[in-house]
Amino acid sequence: MYALVWEFRVSGERDAAFRRAYGPDGDWARLFRQGAGCLGSDLLVGEDEGEQRRYLTIDRWASRADYDAFHSTWQAEYRALDQACESLTEQETFIGAFTSIAS
Repeated sequence: MYALVWEFRVSGERDAAFRRAYGPDGDWARLFRQGAGCLGSDLLVGEDEGEQRRYLTIDRWASRADYDAFHSTWQAEYRALDQACESLTEQETFIGAFTSIAS
């Protein structure tokens, strides 16, 4: 498995819209599901309740090759959605790409 992890900081006024866009049935998840090898997206919210909520997204793919093929095919749609969602977050940080360790 190949996973990409992002951290987001979201102000309270944009929280509901952010959850709709980044949640398991949101805009991003629907876009990713169009790619072969998509295993799903998880949205996690931090336990702390400050002015900005902390979220993590974990986008899971069967392999890096599947993600790369998706990104190549759907690049224009990915960029358009990224631009449309830009106003929903105060901060966006790419944590990293990870692969599972087979046992």
